[in-house]
Amino acid sequence: MTHRATSKRSRFSFIGETIAELKKVVWLTRREMAYLTFMVLVVAIIAGLVLGAFDYAFTNLVDKLFLGG
Repeated sequence: MTHRATSKRSRFSFIGETIAELKKVVWLTRREMAYLTFMVLVVAIIAGLVLGAFDYAFTNLVDKLFLGG
């Protein structure tokens, strides 16, 4: 088994390169972020309601068919 020697210089250069790449990122505006967050919440709530409705329907179906409810 071989070990690669990691020098302190390469660690700091990695951090510097990471910061340099993060400066190139085009960040969302506050308005875009709020809009997209709202959309994610709406889609999650709708998906939860649809799945809840399916669960309720199948639970009642199984109760009536198999349990004689």
